Amino acid sequence: MRILLAEDDGALTQRLQPLLEQAGYVVTAAADGRRAEEIGQIDDLHAAIVDLGLPGLDGLSVIERWRAAGRSFPVLVLTARARWHDKLAGFDAGADDYLTKPFQPDELILRLRALIRRSAGHASPRLQCGPLQLDINAGQFDLDGQPLALSPQEFRVLSYFIHHAGQVIGRDRLGEHVFDGGHDPDSNALDVLLGRVRRKLGLELIHTVRGQGWRLAPP
Repeated sequence: MRILLAEDDGALTQRLQPLLEQAGYVVTAAADGRRAEEIGQIDDLHAAIVDLGLPGLDGLSVIERWRAAGRSFPVLVLTARARWHDKLAGFDAGADDYLTKPFQPDELILRLRALIRRSAGHASPRLQCGPLQLDINAGQFDLDGQPLALSPQEFRVLSYFIHHAGQVIGRDRLGEHVFDGGHDPDSNALDVLLGRVRRKLGLELIHTVRGQGWRLAPP
């Protein structure tokens, strides 16, 4: 799943980005408000983490412009501003959650997962498709009750499928949300990755829809 990290503190971005990627997200980073606003307008995001003190265009204005344009992905404000009126301004602008610095990275990831889960219409922290189950809070897949060992990219593939269970996922759409940066549609990297995931499942859970893509559905 693709998220935006809009943060002008380069050291904090370097600390958070690998942790978020390890948790299964494809992260696009922006160090100023105008770039963040542009990404949020054109990219297919699952969520955004936004610092209020962005240069160029402040975080509140970024969020307000997204909401005015009908962009509905969840937004988590991450800022040092802890006063109540700052929080109120963040929520009024259209933020969905507010976390003040300093913070624990694990709390950030848990809040982000909860926001994405709710925005996708999932009330439970567990998603299931047949014998496959994802514990969103723990970031762990189980197959028939047994933990499934996955690489970060394999986790991204399976996480994207289970969040969109029953939907046909095309090659370009899957590649965009699995690979960090551009994906060459002529490359076989996606096929190799998907083949590894299917072998680990050992079941016909990811079905090929000829000419369209793939779909996760019970066997």
